[in-house]
Amino acid sequence: MTEVERADGKPEKAEAETADAAESEATTATGTGSGKGERPTTGGRRRVAELAIVAALAYALDLITKILVVEKLEGHDPIEVIGTWLRFQAVRNPGAAFGIGEALTIVFTIIAAIVIVVIVRIARKLYSTPWAVALGLLLGGALGNLTDRVFRSPGVFQGHVVDFIAPAHFAVFNLADTAIVCGGVLIVILSFRGLDPDGTVHRD
Repeated sequence: MTEVERADGKPEKAEAETADAAESEATTATGTGSGKGERPTTGGRRRVAELAIVAALAYALDLITKILVVEKLEGHDPIEVIGTWLRFQAVRNPGAAFGIGEALTIVFTIIAAIVIVVIVRIARKLYSTPWAVALGLLLGGALGNLTDRVFRSPGVFQGHVVDFIAPAHFAVFNLADTAIVCGGVLIVILSFRGLDPDGTVHRD
């Protein structure tokens, strides 16, 4: 082999080695080669924005409906929406969702505050849109009922939550309760599917 041929072969070999090294690093970074999972390369800032938007919408809808219920429905006869199957009826609830634990108002207030703190901490490592929606629903619902407990009578951290959705043969609830339940169900589904909040997908 001449000196020219050897010189021409070196750049090609170097380029091939560089490409192999880059591919190996990419595989290690994403986890696609290990079989444990795959993490998206997009940042978490957009996912946090999605969580905030969902939480704000859930909170706003809950707050607006409660204001209307207190002003228009409290102290009046229930409104039949679907005959006797579904009515709007103003009820002050000292307990948790669906009237559970009426003697534990302060306890549920503390739990709601803890849930909010945990969600905020998870949001710092949030890369998954489905998780952003689920946590946003939980956050909006928790904020909605916590607002009632802090600002409504009979006192701070002991306030009664305004409920108004009254299906037949079921407890009366509100939109915050609905958001919390939907968020919890979505989290269970995502967990069974192996999707973590940071975007990692487990393929066990």
